[in-house]
Amino acid sequence: MRHRMLAVSAVLGILLLVGCRTSAVPGSAYASAGATARSSTAPSATSPASTAPASASPAMLTVRKTPAGYVLANAIGYTIYWFARDHRGSPRPACTGPCLAVWLPVAGHPVAAKGVRLNAVLGTITRPGGMVQATYDGYPLYTFGSDSAPGQAHGNGAAGVWHVIPEKGPASSAVGGSW
Repeated sequence: MRHRMLAVSAVLGILLLVGCRTSAVPGSAYASAGATARSSTAPSATSPASTAPASASPAMLTVRKTPAGYVLANAIGYTIYWFARDHRGSPRPACTGPCLAVWLPVAGHPVAAKGVRLNAVLGTITRPGGMVQATYDGYPLYTFGSDSAPGQAHGNGAAGVWHVIPEKGPASSAVGGSW
């Protein structure tokens, strides 16, 4: 069991390092069904990926309690991250190529869920290839491919450049899902 855990840790470490390098190689990894399902605004993680373009639907944002505290999350509760190598307000995201195999762009125009008040301006950028990616305070938003359930924040602090987005907790337990 110990050897298996070490092997899994080694693989995750390699994925984090590969995922954090920037690349000029055009990729469409963010358009894969897995990326769409994780970063979509579908009501459940088991919903099939939509056949409509990812940018056609809104990116519903909420707040979720995680081990890192209350953080920004997508509609199905997956933690949302920002990348320190992105430049605030830049239309060109730094996470490209192999990075997109691990860090999945949040697709669509962001909107706050009913009853959720966010601390920054929401916006979008258009990625190479035409996908509309949600932004928060000028930074493109991502989910982490190794977060396997809502409320996890395994990507926080990854390689020192991936971070959760802290938010105030809800006024009632009805906001942002069940805690």
